Amino acid sequence: MANRVLVTGGAGFIGSHVADRFVAEGWEVTILDDLSSGREENMPSGARFVRGDITTPEAAMLVRDGRFDVLCHLAAQIDVRRSVLDPVYDATRNILGTLNLMEAVKTSGHTTRTIFSSTGGALYGDFDPPPSMETLSKDPEAPYGIAKLSVEYYLAYYGRVHGLDTVALRYGNVYGPRQDPHGEAGVVAIFCNRLLDGRALTVFGNGEQTRDYVYAGDVAGANFAAATCALPPRGRLDARAFNIGTGVETSVNALAETLREVSGGTAPIAYAPARAGELARSALQTQKARDVLGWGPTVSLREGLSRTFRFFADRRGGVTA
Repeated sequence: MANRVLVTGGAGFIGSHVADRFVAEGWEVTILDDLSSGREENMPSGARFVRGDITTPEAAMLVRDGRFDVLCHLAAQIDVRRSVLDPVYDATRNILGTLNLMEAVKTSGHTTRTIFSSTGGALYGDFDPPPSMETLSKDPEAPYGIAKLSVEYYLAYYGRVHGLDTVALRYGNVYGPRQDPHGEAGVVAIFCNRLLDGRALTVFGNGEQTRDYVYAGDVAGANFAAATCALPPRGRLDARAFNIGTGVETSVNALAETLREVSGGTAPIAYAPARAGELARSALQTQKARDVLGWGPTVSLREGLSRTFRFFADRRGGVTA
């Protein structure tokens, strides 16, 4: 019998890449998504689709009765700006929705490894110079990061007190095909569309702020590695948390220039006032993921941006402005 995985948010940007990887590995894949931001066309053929909301009793029943070997939990409210405007909504989705699923795992009687999609870019704050290690102090700037950190504390609790098998993957700024222009990492999708339209690339501030851009296919590989490898004992908050990034700081200016090069576009760069509260620098130290998960990024930024631009160009029929 094939191993069974439930991917919440599997119709979304990152979740669909995770579902792709498990299907390719021969797993039996079920996707739970409410399609509030995901798209049915993102999901791989061969996956079972259940339309539903992670905060509902129906979602809990699916987890409780599904006898899944792995739960890859990616369904979330992903917009940092929305979390600032409506922290109650953000907490309802990102904290209470996750607790609904974890309580179902606890009562299922089945050993299910839960892999939670956390954040590296929004978790560590701007007090220590990058690259950030997993054990650094956590100083999230927005309710989005606060919710992700809260869930990690809950995962540690479920591991210590109830013996559940839990993992947290702290992503850098994920980009790639199927990306929507939401959140900070959405800048890649925004720039691709602007290049296709022949419009200026808007850069906020001086463009020297940095991020750790990691390709979606590599993130999917990290989820598969976390699902299938031996893990350290449960314990403190960071015991089973892993940074998933490249360890490389890339400025927004460099990102824009590389995208112009791989696309052949000539759109100008337009500078706009800096946004309040934006992190100055961010990159993740990933040695722990290499040592424990046997995972490391395989797609260079230039190659990943080229693949991503081709995806957006192909979606438009290859027509550029």
